[in-house]
Amino acid sequence: MIGILLVNLGTPDAPETGAVRRYLREFLSDPRVVEIPRLLWWPILNGSILLTRPARSARAYARVWMPEGSPLLVYSQRQSDGLAALLQERFHGQVRVELGMRYGNPAVAAGLAALRQQGCGRILLVPLYPQYAAATTASTFDAVAAALRRQREIPELRMIRDWHDHPAYIAALAGRVRSYWQAHGQPDRLLISFHGLPERCVALGDPYRRQCERSTELLVAELGLPRDAWVQTFQSRFGPAKWLGPYTDQTLQSLARAGVGRVDCFCPGFAADCLETLEEIAMTGKESFLHAGGKEMHYIPALNDDPAWVEALASILLPHLEGWELSPQTAGPGAVKDFAVSAMAG
Repeated sequence: MIGILLVNLGTPDAPETGAVRRYLREFLSDPRVVEIPRLLWWPILNGSILLTRPARSARAYARVWMPEGSPLLVYSQRQSDGLAALLQERFHGQVRVELGMRYGNPAVAAGLAALRQQGCGRILLVPLYPQYAAATTASTFDAVAAALRRQREIPELRMIRDWHDHPAYIAALAGRVRSYWQAHGQPDRLLISFHGLPERCVALGDPYRRQCERSTELLVAELGLPRDAWVQTFQSRFGPAKWLGPYTDQTLQSLARAGVGRVDCFCPGFAADCLETLEEIAMTGKESFLHAGGKEMHYIPALNDDPAWVEALASILLPHLEGWELSPQTAGPGAVKDFAVSAMAG
């Protein structure tokens, strides 16, 4: 039996101060996320940050919370369920899918345990980050290793590192944008915003910036956009360090002051909508743009549970199962490869 563990970043259990404080404590305690010596960082984290930030963040989460829960968890679970249904239909129960969150619930360890309980001796890890960064993808590996450290018998493991330039990913992004424009018309400028990263991380070797730029290059080529029709930026910076730029919030204000009437924002680095897309961009970003003199700002939703994205995700991950033979009663030779090809064609 083969298991697939989808992993996203995580979310508080509720839009409440206590739940957000627990989540932020776990998130900001990860040395992959904050690369500051513990002796320096610990007093800061447990002092001003965890005393003041949770209440503010809880109010932000409350603005985007869905009836079913956190948007990130809701859409990630729908992706997982959609992928499971797709693979169940093709491989008749020989491939199982579970969801884990790097921080919060359901935990990575719980997802691994669920796959092992279903008899999965081979597991493919799929961090839901198209572009690689140590703070996200590498941290996912850390969590898996920590969960397995306590087990006597560990499964055979593979992990997808990134898919920033995969044709299926780019096609899904372009399809999302085209579909929105068909319904709402086209903007004066498309703003393509990725989550930020301290410049120091790139200097130390993270390929994140160039992978974001490559994703943008392929997306705008697929859309056929001229150079003056789009701009790429980075959002969600935190703390006094210099982060990758240009910054999304400042760019939105500059575009409004320059007389750009309508801007559409799209965030290709987020496989599922979350606080950073729905509150920071669709709400706060829009308010900032309009206040600076802009006329319209639209947010184009993330890939979420779009069936076309679920098909694309399958075509991205299935080649990584090659050589892990499925039961001959349920899938013939080359079945994984044939399905991946048909998914991309579809």
